[in-house]
Amino acid sequence: MHLLGSHIPRRTFLRGMGAAVALPFLDAMRPAGALAALTGTSREADPTRLVAIEMVHGAAGANELGASLNLWSPAATGRTYEFGASALRALEPYRDRLNIYSNTDVRMAEAMSPEEIGGDHFRSSAVFLTQSHPKQTEGSDVKVGPSLDQLYAQRFGQDTPIPSMQLCIENIDQSGGCAYGYTCVYTDSISWAAEDEPLPVIRDPRVAFEQLFGAGSTAEERARRLATDRSILDWITGRVSTLSRELGPTDRQRLDRYLENVREVERRIQRIEAYNTSGAERELPGAPAGVPDSFREHVELMFDLQALAFQSDMTRVFSFKMGRDSSARVFPESGSDRPFHPASHHGGRESSVLEFNKINTYHVSMLPYFLEKLEEISEGDETLLDKTMLIYGSPMGDSNLHNHKRCPLIVLGGANGSLDTGHHHTYDDGTPMANVMLSLMHALGMDDMQSFGDSSGAASI
Repeated sequence: MHLLGSHIPRRTFLRGMGAAVALPFLDAMRPAGALAALTGTSREADPTRLVAIEMVHGAAGANELGASLNLWSPAATGRTYEFGASALRALEPYRDRLNIYSNTDVRMAEAMSPEEIGGDHFRSSAVFLTQSHPKQTEGSDVKVGPSLDQLYAQRFGQDTPIPSMQLCIENIDQSGGCAYGYTCVYTDSISWAAEDEPLPVIRDPRVAFEQLFGAGSTAEERARRLATDRSILDWITGRVSTLSRELGPTDRQRLDRYLENVREVERRIQRIEAYNTSGAERELPGAPAGVPDSFREHVELMFDLQALAFQSDMTRVFSFKMGRDSSARVFPESGSDRPFHPASHHGGRESSVLEFNKINTYHVSMLPYFLEKLEEISEGDETLLDKTMLIYGSPMGDSNLHNHKRCPLIVLGGANGSLDTGHHHTYDDGTPMANVMLSLMHALGMDDMQSFGDSSGAASI
């Protein structure tokens, strides 16, 4: 309980030179004597957090052989399925918060004219969250469609300091045309504010950290702070001490844990930058100093930043592009030594399909780290996992054929109680993925939307 008897506004910052650290949700933010439903923690005042994650190159389970071996979707539907060899098996501890949506197609990523044939890798990412067909161009006259995450952010993200953030892992520093007449903007962008407005993505964890915790400061102040090599928290120590004296023991503990997590993320970024500027040989020589060479370390750091952003309510919407089409990255921790793109062209051979499944399994195994982080953060009687909808999927199906059938799609999290989770749903052949996404948008509170992309109606989810 707040000792002073008056409540702290939810949008409170602790400010110092080049620093502006938003507070996590505290009991002291509840107006004294008010019911929880009226304190700003109701569904209406506390919209669902949304994370949309794209992984390129489809999945081994979308191949005809892979589907027969249930390498992505389990054999049984409903609640009583077994994961078996599925790439999703790392999600077993969260199966009650998992919905699997099988056998949907992303037709808008298909070639629709002879000139577009062969360009699947270079238009697919733009289709994932828009479910719209990109205009083939290498110029600035791009056109695809607004994306699910941005439609949500435009409606429910405008009262946070940052309406949405877009993150990525792979290099996107390319300009002009990629291949087959497509600009690289389509390959690099999954978030579109409008049909002609792709949103920039952040690869460097330092840049994301500064957006979250350097808000409101000038570029000069941030530069001076960074030059001192001190923690961002050093600049707000006095304000933390003053606030802590006003809080009850539970809130003090919650604030301390949150600030420790901020500091730990900052330390990791500093360690990475120190190593990458030390002159040591890098696996990713062209990457920014804040980008770890390790894929797992990079992904986990980005997940930590997302969890902190949700906890501080700096933003409620993220898109996260975990791969880039045609990437030749190798993932030794997966148990496969084959580069990603060549592995995806498995030729339908069983040994090669199973090899590609190792990479798919490894990518999915990143998710429990984030889910655990969200589950550890309480807000009132719920956790952030209860309040989050995490969409993970690919706009490609069988990457060996460059087709867009049986595309991977799952959803995790409690979604603020708007989904009946724990199910494996499968749909009739030819069902657009857009049908499922339309229903997810309804679950997110956009129930007035009649269509999305090439949807033919809402799906049962």
